[in-house]
Amino acid sequence: MVTDGQIIHKKIRLRIPRNFHQEPVISRLVSDYGLTINITAAILGANAVGDGWFELDLQGLATQIDDAINYLQDIQLEIWDENSVSDW
Repeated sequence: MVTDGQIIHKKIRLRIPRNFHQEPVISRLVSDYGLTINITAAILGANAVGDGWFELDLQGLATQIDDAINYLQDIQLEIWDENSVSDW
């Protein structure tokens, strides 16, 4: 059970398509939503030619994380979390 004001962790995997490479997507999770981000794995092709794949550990309040996930969904990025682990 999560209480108000409790810092939580959420692990996600995120695909950032090539057309978003000039957008500060991960930086916005920090600056706009106040999260602490740990990039635990990443795959980005040479010269950033293809899609980028990032495994992120999001740390913050549940509401901050929910708002950040909503932002990623609003810009239509593919996201997998621990509930969809079979798709990893």
